Amino acid sequence: MSEIIVVTSGKGGVGKTTTSASLACGLARRGHKVAVIDFDVGLRNLDLIMGCERRVVYDFVNVVQGEASLKQALIKDKRHDNLFVLAASQTRDKDALTKEGVEKVLKDLDADGFHYIVCDSPAGIEKGAFLAMYFADKAIVVVNPEVSSVRDSDRIIGLLDSKTRKAEAGQPLPASLLLTRYSPVRVNNGEMLSIVDVEEVLGLKAVGVVPESSDVLNASNKGEPVILAPESMAGQAYDDAVARLLGEDRPMRFITVEKKGFFSKLFGG
Repeated sequence: MSEIIVVTSGKGGVGKTTTSASLACGLARRGHKVAVIDFDVGLRNLDLIMGCERRVVYDFVNVVQGEASLKQALIKDKRHDNLFVLAASQTRDKDALTKEGVEKVLKDLDADGFHYIVCDSPAGIEKGAFLAMYFADKAIVVVNPEVSSVRDSDRIIGLLDSKTRKAEAGQPLPASLLLTRYSPVRVNNGEMLSIVDVEEVLGLKAVGVVPESSDVLNASNKGEPVILAPESMAGQAYDDAVARLLGEDRPMRFITVEKKGFFSKLFGG
């Protein structure tokens, strides 16, 4: 049976789509059959980060509205045969998605043998965000370690606890934090919240901490999820997060200031 993972946040621009793409790629690299769905109707960025924007013929709304089959709309990733992308529509209204239509797509993906379905949610509390989280089995809340992002994420956690199918059935929805753009130097200087601060405020544990890095933007511009850049600390952090999602025990890296060695101090490095 498919596990549905929603990647959500209260604020835009925190790295949800980057996270969705990297988690989906990481799960596929480990041999799982994965679909990643863009719920951000009207904008559509997931296909750009996945590098398949020129291959979009039919989109999520076409499938929900019965204008195309799921098989017609799914785009196979060029790097992994077991990874598929379902793009959002750029031309439709956000109300084009319906609960019944979304449920049918998710059930059809389950019937097709997908192990994981990653739902890339729009920011905030609009209809697309609600539908992205409603059917989820697990939630990843993406947050920057600064006050406004944390405050908005607290609102989203409240919705996860009350407005999902699991909540309606009286069951808790398992949720984890994923911190992005984390800078240990700025944390030490008191310019940024620490991982402990964010966990305490939101009451959730972090499944990953992605350091501030230009590699994320560079990878997005190339149409490659940053997890595919093994030399990148951000890519390694996403790989760690995928491993923890799958139950592996990995130490949290990139959360402390790197100590300078003797020669580095001596020569001012």
